[in-house]
Amino acid sequence: MSTPRVLIAGTNSGCGKTTVVCGLLAALKQAGLKAASCKCGPDYIDPMFHSQVFGIPSSNLDLFFSTREEARVILEENGKCADVTIVEGVMGAFDGMQMDSDKASSYDVAKQTQTPMILVVNAKGMALSVVPIIKGYLEFRKDHAIKGVILNNVSKMTGIRLKEVIEKELPVNVYGCIPALSEFKLSSRHLGLVTPFELEQIQTDLARLGTQMAEYLDLEGILALAKSAPPIHEKQPKEREEMLASKAGKGLRVGVAWDKAFCFYYKENLRMLELLGCELVYFSPLKDNALPEGIDAVLLGGGYPELYARDLSENESFLKDINQRLCNGLPCLAECGGFMYLHEQMEDDKGEVYKMAAVIPGKTANQKKLVRFGYTVLEANQENPYLKEGETIKAHEFHYWDSDNNGETFLSKKPSGKRSWVSGHGTDTILAGFAHLYYPSNWKVVRRFLEQCKAQKEKE
Repeated sequence: MSTPRVLIAGTNSGCGKTTVVCGLLAALKQAGLKAASCKCGPDYIDPMFHSQVFGIPSSNLDLFFSTREEARVILEENGKCADVTIVEGVMGAFDGMQMDSDKASSYDVAKQTQTPMILVVNAKGMALSVVPIIKGYLEFRKDHAIKGVILNNVSKMTGIRLKEVIEKELPVNVYGCIPALSEFKLSSRHLGLVTPFELEQIQTDLARLGTQMAEYLDLEGILALAKSAPPIHEKQPKEREEMLASKAGKGLRVGVAWDKAFCFYYKENLRMLELLGCELVYFSPLKDNALPEGIDAVLLGGGYPELYARDLSENESFLKDINQRLCNGLPCLAECGGFMYLHEQMEDDKGEVYKMAAVIPGKTANQKKLVRFGYTVLEANQENPYLKEGETIKAHEFHYWDSDNNGETFLSKKPSGKRSWVSGHGTDTILAGFAHLYYPSNWKVVRRFLEQCKAQKEKE
C-alpha cells in the first residue's frame, strides 16, 4: 500500500521541529490535503494534540514498545486515508533509549519504516558553520535517511545564501528557511505540549502559522519527497492478527475518563479495544455525578489531576460512586494521574491536600523533582488477574508526584537492567500504578482484561 510520508527530525530538543510540524500540518490542511501524523517515542501528548486540533489520525511510533513489523503496520493503518503522513521526531535525530544507543531514535524509526527524513537545524547566529553541522549528521550513520534540511531562525536573505551553499557542498535539499517566529509559542508543562483543552486561540494561531509555513517551506518539494517513500507491505504480526480476529471485546462497554484532569492515553491502547469490539464510553470525574451506567470496566488514564484536585474532591457524588463500584468488583486499569486519584488524599500544585476516591490507602504528594522518567519493563512478582508471576509488559513513566503506597505487585526494571524498584497495586480486579502501560506489548494483559470485563457483565 502506498503511504506517502516524511519524518521531521531535529538536531536537538528545542530546535523548532514541533513548530515546523504544526505549521506544516496547518499548511497542508489549508492546501486542501488530508494529512495524518505520527510521533516518534512514548509522548502521548503530541498525538492527542494533533488529533484534537487538526482533526487528523495520529499515533505513536515507538521501537521500544513495538517491533519493526508492528510499527510499520501502525504507520500504514494510521495513514491509509491520508494524502501524506507527517512523522514528528523525538529529541535529536540519533538520541535513543540510552546515551550510547540510537535504538528507538528518530533515525531508527526512519530506518525501520523506510521513511525519508528532513532535519530541522536551528541556524541562529551561524553562516558557513551550519554546513559542518549538517555534514556531521550525514556522516555519523551511513544508512541514515536524511534527504534534506529546514533551517530555523534565519533571515530571508541569509536563508537564500545558505541554501545555495548547503546544496552546493552537501547531497541534501534545503526545504525551507524560517525566520524567528516570536509571536508563535506553544506553552509547556510536564513534557511535550500542554493539552489542547488549555490552548486558547490555538486554531487561530495555527492557521496563521500555516500561512507563514506555506511561504517559508517548499511544500511541493516536501510532498514529492514523501511520495518517494516505498510502499509498506507488512503483514499483521500473527498474535495481533489472531487477537483482533477474536473480537473478544464484542458487547463490552469500557468507561474511559476524559476531561481536563484525565486525558493521557496511548491511542493504540484505545484503538485496540475498539478493534476488538469494545464500546468506549467517555466520562468526566470533574463534571459527572456518577460513572456511566452499564459499563463493564473503567480506564483511569494520566493527566493533570493535581491541577484540579479541589474540583475533583468537591465532586463528592462521583467519588462515592467510583469508590463503591470499584470496591464491589468493577475492573479498573489506572495509570499515573488515575492512580493518584484512587488514593485517599492528593496534594495539589499549591501544597493543599484534598480527599480523593479512597480505593487505595495513602497519599500522593509533590516531590518538586522528577521522580521517575523513561521506559520501564514491569515484571509481575505477585499473581494478579492481568499478569502471572514472571510475565512482563512494557511501559513509560514521567511524574513529579509520588505515593507513600506505591504497591509491590511489579518489579519495575529499566531496559538497561541497571536499576529496578517495586511498584503497582494488583487486586482481584484493579491494576494501578504510575506506569503508563502499552497494552499491545503483551496481548495476554488485554485478553485477561476483557475476561474480567465479561465476568463483571455476567454479574449484572
